[in-house]
Amino acid sequence: MKSSVLLILFCLSFTSLTAQEASNEQDRLSSKINKEEKAIKKLLDSSNNLYNGGEYTKSLKLNIKILNKAYKHQDPYYIHQGYRYLAYDYLLLNDTILAMDSFKKSENYAKLSKNDTATAVTYMDLGNVYSTYQEYKKAYIYFNRSINLFEKINDSAGISKAHYNMVLAYMGEEDYNNAYIHILKAKEINKYGNDISFNINLDNFLGEYYINKKDFIKADLQFLKVIKDAKKDSLSIELENAYYLYSESLFEQKRFEEAYENFKIYDEYSDKNSGFHTSEERYSLTQKFQLEEYRKDIASAKLNNQLQSEIVKNKTRVNTILTIVSICFLILLIALYSTSIKRIKLVRELRVKNKEAIEAKAASEKLSKAKVKFFSTVSHELRTPLYGVIGLSSILLEDKSLKKHKKDLKFLKFSADYLLALINDVLQINKIDSENVEDDNSSFNLRELIETITSSFEYMRIQNDNKLYIEISENIPELIQGNSVRLSQILMNLISNACKFTENGIVTIKAETQSLNNSKATIKFTINDTGLGIACDLKESIFDEFSQINAHSYNNSGSGLGLPIVKKLLALSNSDIKLESELGTGSSFSFILDFDIIENSANINTPVELDSKTLINKNILIVEDNRINQIVTKKILEKKGVICSIAENGNEAITMVNENNYDLILMDINMPIKNGIEASKEIRKFNKTIPIIALTAVEIEEMKNNIYKSGMNDIIVKPYDITKFIKSIIKNITL
Repeated sequence: MKSSVLLILFCLSFTSLTAQEASNEQDRLSSKINKEEKAIKKLLDSSNNLYNGGEYTKSLKLNIKILNKAYKHQDPYYIHQGYRYLAYDYLLLNDTILAMDSFKKSENYAKLSKNDTATAVTYMDLGNVYSTYQEYKKAYIYFNRSINLFEKINDSAGISKAHYNMVLAYMGEEDYNNAYIHILKAKEINKYGNDISFNINLDNFLGEYYINKKDFIKADLQFLKVIKDAKKDSLSIELENAYYLYSESLFEQKRFEEAYENFKIYDEYSDKNSGFHTSEERYSLTQKFQLEEYRKDIASAKLNNQLQSEIVKNKTRVNTILTIVSICFLILLIALYSTSIKRIKLVRELRVKNKEAIEAKAASEKLSKAKVKFFSTVSHELRTPLYGVIGLSSILLEDKSLKKHKKDLKFLKFSADYLLALINDVLQINKIDSENVEDDNSSFNLRELIETITSSFEYMRIQNDNKLYIEISENIPELIQGNSVRLSQILMNLISNACKFTENGIVTIKAETQSLNNSKATIKFTINDTGLGIACDLKESIFDEFSQINAHSYNNSGSGLGLPIVKKLLALSNSDIKLESELGTGSSFSFILDFDIIENSANINTPVELDSKTLINKNILIVEDNRINQIVTKKILEKKGVICSIAENGNEAITMVNENNYDLILMDINMPIKNGIEASKEIRKFNKTIPIIALTAVEIEEMKNNIYKSGMNDIIVKPYDITKFIKSIIKNITL
């Protein structure tokens, strides 16, 4: 897809070369019209048409001819034009060295021509080149300069083309919101333009924006319109991009057969279009033109030698020097010719390697997307039944009539909790690898945080007969600001590891300042234990995923993901984990993090105690299609005095809310007939106030935006902690 986008970028930039400059040159041509200028202008128009029509070999031949005529005419404006055209040909050959050289020459001659339009277009060229190199900040600088200059000379077509190229840069950077802004600007400015390819490509980008926003109906309408318009004018590059993006949209909608059929059509256009810029004839032309450039340099040197000889023809020493200079130039010509041959050979090899790298990257990205989708699906499919198992086992444990089965029920709940922990670990690794981890920045009391985390290991401490000590430096500020969630995850994994591999021993959690000033605190955290210890040959491998220390104790089982998660989370905070250990003497894990110091504690919100008695006689609608989950949720709420009603899908929920008064709705997301998001949107049309809490087994990050946009107030991830579940309901019902 990126190669096609590259073609579009250069096609549109190229279109702006003559169409807009022609109008600005009318005054110039009217005052100084001659046959030579008319001939060059005609050649420029022909080259532009050939380029936009995909006949790149003919375009290259014509551009060389244009440059020769422009040099002969000694007009810097047309020399600037010739080098621009040639630069875009080099870009299609993937020869960025010659392309940049030609763009620099184009810029120099644009300045010599003292033509504002030429200078504005040159800024757009440089923006395109930096965008190709993915140096987007520089690209935006040059695009903005181009827009400012076009506005100064009141060139609306040039402004719209500059906005178009801004769209391409933002698309390349995957900044779709800014891309959308410039799409609208380009369409508004160019709404009366007659450049069919330009308008079609804007529609294509609009469709790509809608894909990113998950608005597939609008996206598909855009692509079908583009395909219809592009077919009418036989625009093969635009058709290639449209079919690719249309297949992407269909794939996202799980319309796999249609996606495959459209992808096959895209593949046909891709093969057809790739031939436009890879022919051997074009390489031969490029080589020949370079030799012509070298011959020009030599011819200029020879002419200079002749003039010098006429002036000092009676001076033998000068003639000898000039002869030596000529020989040197001939040697230089041979050396340059040899270098050119080698460089062209290298370019061919690099082109092959570049193609292989692009294909490998595309395969890797495809695999990464498939991995993310797989884990998302597995998350939902495993967590949904686990909700029933954990919920029912918790309810049955409170049933006094089942006292003789209490031990079995504890084992059942332990197994379900263990499986949930394993799933969460795998998903955490997946989130970090896909760079989908949010950087939560909040203020917190470090002492309270460590004490809360440590208290959660009381059961494990008693089970392994260990002692847990906390040592926190007195000079650590009361309130600090940073990612408390990430710190909690790191500490819980390390403390869990220490408790797991220590029996009848001591686990110590330390926090001490490394440096301290008025605004920053650098804190070193250390978790020491007197447990098994780690052999030297295992110190590196324990940070690998699914790697475990061999142990015979049942308590030492685990996913093998705790330490890899710690290492990756610390890497996100520009830190690393340090390990000191000897087999049989215990282990010491340490890391260092920076925090901001908070002076005013008044800004910290103290959590409000919530009273479950407020739930008595409250009417709550449970919208859930899974019967087991219905039973579990209903039993949990009825124990708190809640009056529960059940709706098995979104349509039932809409009807019941319309006919009854409820204090709160618990809305499952994935349901048949009508899902929770669609149902919430419908409910919000006639009831703006009732609290709606989403119940989902899918990771929050994947669904969060869609959930809140639908009008829901809060999210609870299944399977949930019952205490947190009740608190969340009380919080929303009392707001």
